[in-house]
Amino acid sequence: MAQPIGAYESESDNEEYEDTQESLPLPADMTLNRALDEANRAVNDFFNNNFEDAKSLMNSYKDVSMYHSLGSAMFLSLEAIMTFEQESIALAVTALKRSLAVSNRFRKKNTIGESIGNAVRGTQYAQYTTMEAHAELCYAESLMLRAVLTFAGDETLTGIIKGGIRMRNCFNAFKDCQEILLKKNWDGDSTKNHFESGVKAGIGSFNLMISLMPAKVTKLLELIGFSGNRQLGLRELDAGAKSEGMRQILSVMVTLAYNLIVLHVLGHREGDMRTCRDIIQNQLEKHPDSVWFSFFMGRLEFVSGNLDAGQEWYSKSWNSQNIWPQFHQVCYWELFWVHCMKTEWRQAIVYCDKLIENSKWSRSLYSYLKAAVLLMIDDDLTLSEVEEVNRLMGDVTKHKQRIAGKSLPMEKLAVKRAERYLTQKGGLVIPIIEMMYLWNIFKVLKKPLVATNILKIIEKALKTVNIKSKNSPSEYDNDNKAVVLLAKGTCLRYMGSPLQGLECLENVISMKKSLVEDHYVVPYAIVELALIEWQNGKKELAIAALEDVKKNFAGYAMEARLQFRIHSALSDFKSDNILC
Repeated sequence: MAQPIGAYESESDNEEYEDTQESLPLPADMTLNRALDEANRAVNDFFNNNFEDAKSLMNSYKDVSMYHSLGSAMFLSLEAIMTFEQESIALAVTALKRSLAVSNRFRKKNTIGESIGNAVRGTQYAQYTTMEAHAELCYAESLMLRAVLTFAGDETLTGIIKGGIRMRNCFNAFKDCQEILLKKNWDGDSTKNHFESGVKAGIGSFNLMISLMPAKVTKLLELIGFSGNRQLGLRELDAGAKSEGMRQILSVMVTLAYNLIVLHVLGHREGDMRTCRDIIQNQLEKHPDSVWFSFFMGRLEFVSGNLDAGQEWYSKSWNSQNIWPQFHQVCYWELFWVHCMKTEWRQAIVYCDKLIENSKWSRSLYSYLKAAVLLMIDDDLTLSEVEEVNRLMGDVTKHKQRIAGKSLPMEKLAVKRAERYLTQKGGLVIPIIEMMYLWNIFKVLKKPLVATNILKIIEKALKTVNIKSKNSPSEYDNDNKAVVLLAKGTCLRYMGSPLQGLECLENVISMKKSLVEDHYVVPYAIVELALIEWQNGKKELAIAALEDVKKNFAGYAMEARLQFRIHSALSDFKSDNILC
């Protein structure tokens, strides 16, 4: 019996479609060139906000054509990745299973004798037909999207490991595609540019994703000695973004997402803002009303500290279309944080209300965020708003989710905060500032005016904590003080006052044994301290501090996020040391 050459994915990912797909023949007029043309047309429709036209075109042959099936799954995957909603993720996973099954039908099959020959001589990549080559690429891309959805649906270390296993399978598939690109005779083949753009997008994306993974994850995956090459990934994506192939847009999207979202949330440094601005401006010339590129321009301005410009572009993005309301929620989320950074609390509440009403991702977290913002208003709260805070804190626990038996890490922290609010009988210490810090939004504090306003709030909170600890002591006094000092130290670091920041962070670390609940602040403070020491030229001390957290701290809140930041910093620091 003939089998596909590469067995990268467990059969459970495509078996539910295999029987039906074998019985559905590909129409004679659905050639590879036609499939590519229609996929390219769907991409243009999609990025011009003609979502229904794009989906309809891809859905028409999704059960029999590999490019239609992949296109249908890709659109659903983009929606799932942007919204993080479990329902959207489930729909995308189902579509990707179908895409894997359909692509598998067209992949190169070998008899047992041919397989033995390949084992001796190596795979004969030059013998792949054009259809088989494209099937291999569509299969590899489906595997990659499946891995990305695993990361999106579960940010715990367990989820990261599962995603990593899928990435390893994906890597093997893309290695084969790269060999096909190099060894197959493509003379006169008009589909080569489409194939090549896909290989570059895939190899680039893979290298970036693996380069981000913490060392403990790669070791658990038995990938010792194997890591993604970030610079190679960026070079491949740059080449892919400049290509004429259909998948050029994938390289563009991954480059923007990496620099403007992934690095901002999980890294310690800035992305390549100049490249991102050039890419976005170029894409807006092609797709002037695109919800996607308006959003990315908003994100670029926001992370650059240009809050008014960010607000304008985010608003343009969600007002540009009404067919896809899920994308509105992504913009609401961003606008919520824009107004929080501007300390415009009541405007922030407007967008939080929209999220509570419309988003399915985490009503628990949204309820906490609204309560946290209301508490920032403090003395100006009306009696009804005080009652609303109490109700919202109850909703935090009420709406907590368990997905595959696990809670979302940020929801777990929100529940702890809601419980403390009730235990302390009202009042939390800088609750929304703490959330800004944990989402790494403090990076926006590069602008002096923005940073000054946030620092004033933090310093006022520190005075309040000190007064309350003297007049009405609580078991959480040290925890509250440590949270405020962590925020202050980090804020001062971004404001260019590292020595003052260092003092705050050292105070946090010294409180380690007196903390009741907020044990996460110590490893986070050590990481912030390490970043300051690196700035001060104490490179060995900085690396030692990061290694200390990596090896000696575990089980604290938001651990996975910090492990990503540690890995990012260590990779950069050790690389810089080698260059020196």
